[in-house]
Amino acid sequence: MEQKAEEEISNAFPPSSFSSSDLKQLLHSLPSNALNHFFSLGVCVRCILRLFGIKGPIYASIDNGSVENPVDSTTSNETKLCNICLGILQFRFYDDKEKRIFQKDTAYDVALLIADMVRQDGYQFDSFSLEVSIPPLILQNEASLWSYMQSKYGSEPWFREKIHTGCVSIKDALKFSLINPLEKLLDCKSSLCPFRIRLTYTHTKASEGVAKCSDNGGSCKRRKTGESDSIGEGTLSSSVEDESFDFSKLFPKSENEPCNFSYNCSRTPFYFGGRYLKYSRNVSQTRWIIDDERMGEASVEEIIGIKVLQACGGDNYKFHAAGREDIDVRMLGPGRPFILEVQNTRLVPTEQFANDIEKMINKEENKLVRVNNLKLVGSDGWNLMREGEGEKQKQYAALVWTSRPLKDEDFQQVSSLKDLKVAQRTPIRVLHRRSPLEREKIIHWMKMETVAGSSQYFLLHLCTQAGTYIKEFVHGDLGRTHPSIGSILGCRAEILQLDVTDIKMECFLT
Repeated sequence: MEQKAEEEISNAFPPSSFSSSDLKQLLHSLPSNALNHFFSLGVCVRCILRLFGIKGPIYASIDNGSVENPVDSTTSNETKLCNICLGILQFRFYDDKEKRIFQKDTAYDVALLIADMVRQDGYQFDSFSLEVSIPPLILQNEASLWSYMQSKYGSEPWFREKIHTGCVSIKDALKFSLINPLEKLLDCKSSLCPFRIRLTYTHTKASEGVAKCSDNGGSCKRRKTGESDSIGEGTLSSSVEDESFDFSKLFPKSENEPCNFSYNCSRTPFYFGGRYLKYSRNVSQTRWIIDDERMGEASVEEIIGIKVLQACGGDNYKFHAAGREDIDVRMLGPGRPFILEVQNTRLVPTEQFANDIEKMINKEENKLVRVNNLKLVGSDGWNLMREGEGEKQKQYAALVWTSRPLKDEDFQQVSSLKDLKVAQRTPIRVLHRRSPLEREKIIHWMKMETVAGSSQYFLLHLCTQAGTYIKEFVHGDLGRTHPSIGSILGCRAEILQLDVTDIKMECFLT
């Protein structure tokens, strides 16, 4: 019944037709003793409406300059700072950028300010989600007010009914005020969507509010996602039984300072998936700095990430790949799968946009890196890459030198080995950053190819289990990898060059 009545009130006073006389009529319908008392205590009209559970866009049509108490006009005090919302619902705030206090009379004025800032940021969007953050001090104010109301009006029917139905939170009341004018000014609808407009209110006494919440048994703890913002029985209906208690101490103390206001827009990240090829032996996969000195001439991460970031107008990017190759190892064949996460983009990329970026990267004169099959991906792309990462097979081509000339039997012996199990202790070269463990890996097949004009050089083609250290498999790493090419051939073997020629994963092949 309560919800139906609230819907009827909202429908009866749509924002386009809601006038000051309608507001008076609405206020007259509320309990006069409580209404007059709230006004006298410095509670603003929007807080009064939400305390009585009134919802809907009627909040957007109230003009702060025309509000008065219909019961006693001498107690109308919209010019004073509300003791509960600290000016948030009066549209009074301190702007952190302008370094001064602003006062807006209507929700439209605030929405116009926000809409101008959104346009200046240059985002593309066809819908928006409005988010509001308020300081803990305000939650404490609400807790104090409801304890006070219970002590004052706990026996009255309207309050008993309100205890069970709850009230409108400050966040929701502000959204009721701003969403309709914002929808008109931005020419799009509000919904749960990737583009977010966030209004953040803070207060100089926020830390004090946090301390009070702790003393109050945690009633102002931050709610988990999905919990209601409404104030009701579960949070604030504990009874005060001590008749000697001074109930006036429960009411929030007056504050002279409004909340600080800041605003920002953000968008959930976009993800680009594809495969990269690396043709240089002096390009790392990610940016590599040691003692303030850059290693290599560039990185795959930067070559791809910076181009995409600039094209999208994003704030930052993160590069994720299915494994990595050393800086001196080329990545050939169909390439290595990767996902690029681009954060807070101004533009909304499309598949054609991804194709254009791929062409732009591949036209670079230095030809260090190439991208294939760049496309927009979602969670399915992540899952596809992660699922295949642990079980993938990788193929390599290595140029190897041996300390003795090779014979035909050596080629036959190596080529005959299938699914060879290899025990590898953590290589000496990575012990400073990896745990000292022993891992068993499988060499699925190998093939040796002669190098014209030399009997001590050959090309080793092999397919291995993911995570196999190829360099150590060739030279043995002082016995830490066994067997190795050196131990199989019974001589010293050194790897001179290494290429990754294929990564057996299904993702981003087309």
